[in-house]
Amino acid sequence: MTKNIGTIDKILRIVVGLAIIAYGVYAQSWLGIIGIIPLGTALIGWCPLYCPLGLNTTCDKDNCSKK
Repeated sequence: MTKNIGTIDKILRIVVGLAIIAYGVYAQSWLGIIGIIPLGTALIGWCPLYCPLGLNTTCDKDNCSKK
């Protein structure tokens, strides 16, 4: 399982995941559990939806444009 989530993507997923969970707690709704998905993918660094779409937001030797 090759990592396909970069730093900015990871930060955004953590923020969005925590926001969804916080809203679920605030609204006392089970829908907040959906926040585990972006939070979990950020923590493991791999998104299963990126594979079939051919997306990769990591910055390594092969796909990082250096300025």
